[in-house]
Amino acid sequence: MPTFLSFLLRVFLVAGGLLFAASLAVLVVLMAGIWGVRSAWATLTGRPVMPFMMRIDPRAGFDRMYRRPVESRASRTPRADAVHPQANAADITDVEARSPRP
Repeated sequence: MPTFLSFLLRVFLVAGGLLFAASLAVLVVLMAGIWGVRSAWATLTGRPVMPFMMRIDPRAGFDRMYRRPVESRASRTPRADAVHPQANAADITDVEARSPRP
């Protein structure tokens, strides 16, 4: 009985692998068909055939990360004026102001 179950498991795994390979083949054929139609349309309209491509700038993530606070002016940490927007320096009573150093 265990040999039959292991054989059955192998049959299911092979069938799953074949199904996956067939789906990848269909995807490749579909993409080639789309590319052919696009190329034919570009040839008919007299435009150059441009490849499918994504332009990736490695600096874009760095720039976006370090320019975000400047653009949004939003703080990720809570600030005192966000908690009590009506408070001003005259309302603070537990801190004494120091005189400026000469």
